[in-house]
Amino acid sequence: MNFDRSDRHYSFLGLYERIREDFQANGRDITRSGFQAIAVYRFGVWILGLPRVVRFLLLPFYAVMYLWVRNIYGIEISYRARIGRRFRIAHQGGIVIHPCAQIGDDCLIRHNVTIGATGAGPWTDAPILGNGVEVGCGATILGKIRIGDGARIGPQALVLLNVPPGGMVVSEPARIIVPRGTPNRVEVSVTSDNDKSWQPMQAAPKGRA
Repeated sequence: MNFDRSDRHYSFLGLYERIREDFQANGRDITRSGFQAIAVYRFGVWILGLPRVVRFLLLPFYAVMYLWVRNIYGIEISYRARIGRRFRIAHQGGIVIHPCAQIGDDCLIRHNVTIGATGAGPWTDAPILGNGVEVGCGATILGKIRIGDGARIGPQALVLLNVPPGGMVVSEPARIIVPRGTPNRVEVSVTSDNDKSWQPMQAAPKGRA
């Protein structure tokens, strides 16, 4: 992933090409909130490269669209962030991307994801995601860390350290806590595609609930 001047200052044709790629990456559906959010982001970046007078005229229009995406869809992406091409947002809601974050090409982010600073260091310390990174729902990536190309961040994972290319980060699986007085063996219903079957489940050992 190498960002250069062309990623921050591009022509109207460049704006069209990037939005067209995002449109295809987001299922070719203009009603998808993820596509609308990234399109507004691209528009904001494009404005930065315009002459000051034109920028002044277009900024109110961008501000209205930004507030719409943030307040209605719950997706907050500053135009100061650096996001590569063919960026995909799978679902809307609870997505925050730090203004100093960098995200490579062909990345996928799901709902309730935060990519930001820890608050312990400088405000500008934000994550860098490589190309082809996938982030699961509810994941949090914080601080001046680097997520390597092709890495996978699992649901609900809290990432505070560098992740190597192709690496995977997972959170602890949920534990079942059995109520007191429950027999050692509990009948749990498991529904299959064709019929209902009953499958016994071993209760948690005493003292470890």
